[in-house]
Amino acid sequence: MGLADEDRQLVKRLLAGEERAFNEFFDGYFARLYRFALTRTGRDEETARDVAQETMIRAIRNLGSYRGEAALFTWLCQICRSRLSEHYSKSMREAARFVPIEDDPDVRAALEVLQAAAEDEPEVAASRSEIARLVQVALDNLPARYASVLEWKYIEGLSVQSIATRLGVGFPAAQSVLQRARVAFREGFETLYGVAAPAGRRPGGSPS
Repeated sequence: MGLADEDRQLVKRLLAGEERAFNEFFDGYFARLYRFALTRTGRDEETARDVAQETMIRAIRNLGSYRGEAALFTWLCQICRSRLSEHYSKSMREAARFVPIEDDPDVRAALEVLQAAAEDEPEVAASRSEIARLVQVALDNLPARYASVLEWKYIEGLSVQSIATRLGVGFPAAQSVLQRARVAFREGFETLYGVAAPAGRRPGGSPS
């Protein structure tokens, strides 16, 4: 049986709802699609994984349109390209709506309070300790990748390019991770405490 015949047989089994066929499909194609997406996302592992998963799901929903005229993987790559195009279009729309992370004073102030509390004199540090504790808990509840990039950006003061180097991704991918991390921190803080992330405060209680 040739490869084209094998692909058609696999699709036929998938359409019949055979559980073993679904396992074969995901085991045989997910890793290949992930690598395909990874090279097209600036090696952004999270985005590549999401795109590959969404491609597989979309393919399952549209198996009836596969005619076997191209290899199954070629057909999947066509879906993946479409999903990547949608991803970048959405990213551009989101970038237009959100303030760039380096220009977000509220998130910066909330995270910089961690560094300030450690550097202040004891009597001043005590006044910051509760805010610092809340901010740290919110960070600890984020995915490790998000927490790390926020600390690198706001506490260590690294540039986006330096963060990209640490992550092993391109500049646009690093910006995307920072943006998602910023939003996740805001949403996480509000979920935990029911209020917006606090701005840092200078000694004497004035906003920083």
